[in-house]
Amino acid sequence: MAGDDVTIITCAVTGATHTPTMSPHLPVTPAAIIAQAVAAAEAGAAILHLHARDPATERPTARLDIWLGILRAIAARTDAVLNMTTGGSTFMAIEDRLAPPLAASPELCSCNMGSMNFGTYTMAEKYRGRWKNDWEEAYLEASRGAVFRNTFADIETILARLGAGGTRFEFECYDVGHLYNLAHMLDRGLVRLPMFIQLIVGTLGGIGPGPENLMFMKETADRLFGRGDYHWSVLAGGRHQMNMCTMAATMGGNVRVGLEDSLYAGRGRLAESNAEQVGMIRTILADLGRRPANPEEARARLALKGRDRVAF
Repeated sequence: MAGDDVTIITCAVTGATHTPTMSPHLPVTPAAIIAQAVAAAEAGAAILHLHARDPATERPTARLDIWLGILRAIAARTDAVLNMTTGGSTFMAIEDRLAPPLAASPELCSCNMGSMNFGTYTMAEKYRGRWKNDWEEAYLEASRGAVFRNTFADIETILARLGAGGTRFEFECYDVGHLYNLAHMLDRGLVRLPMFIQLIVGTLGGIGPGPENLMFMKETADRLFGRGDYHWSVLAGGRHQMNMCTMAATMGGNVRVGLEDSLYAGRGRLAESNAEQVGMIRTILADLGRRPANPEEARARLALKGRDRVAF
């Protein structure tokens, strides 16, 4: 079991928020996702949070053949925990979002703990007139009128159907109400301990960034779940990524980095890879007297079923 000085690093490799125009380093094909995921694991990430992209369009996709190709290729080259999204993107139906993880039965999946406005339209202005793909601008602008749906019924479905195969969850909480939704599921016996909670700050539509908001989220989680009964991590969008992760590490939490959350590796400088961000947070951890968990330590801490029980 990992000790108190050990931090689980999650790397979110591509996501469904950023579009190809925003960075030449964002992995937007299966081959690039595979290569960057493996490099991130080699740099110290114990968990790889994954979305899939269509090689022809570079858009987020729920196509099972693409997903299985990505999962199998990464699993052949690293023993990192592969964490599949159930969020997909704001514009995917729940049935499409669930199809790949139901087929793959991974050790770990994300589970978004409430419906929300998820605004990415503000990023479009910076790139007007120089889009790489014709879908990108409309994709971002559509978030202005969209709702990222995660109803109580959706959450129940995710927990029941994926949980039946032994998959465990990274509970993504974008606001304080999401923590109360999770407590509701725990009270009903639909969630079991130890839980892994991702506290998310800095997404438009969720709680804002800043130390006071992170402290409020953590204190609320402590009240609801007890300090010893859950594991927690922090991700922050954009320029807030490293400072919020550093704060989490000083508080004894785990951290998430990756190009899904931020495209940058310092003020005004695009990160050249996911591995670069993993290396940055690993250096910060070392300065704090902490070390990154290896995959087996992460599996033990989160009570995962093991890579021998997945279906890919």
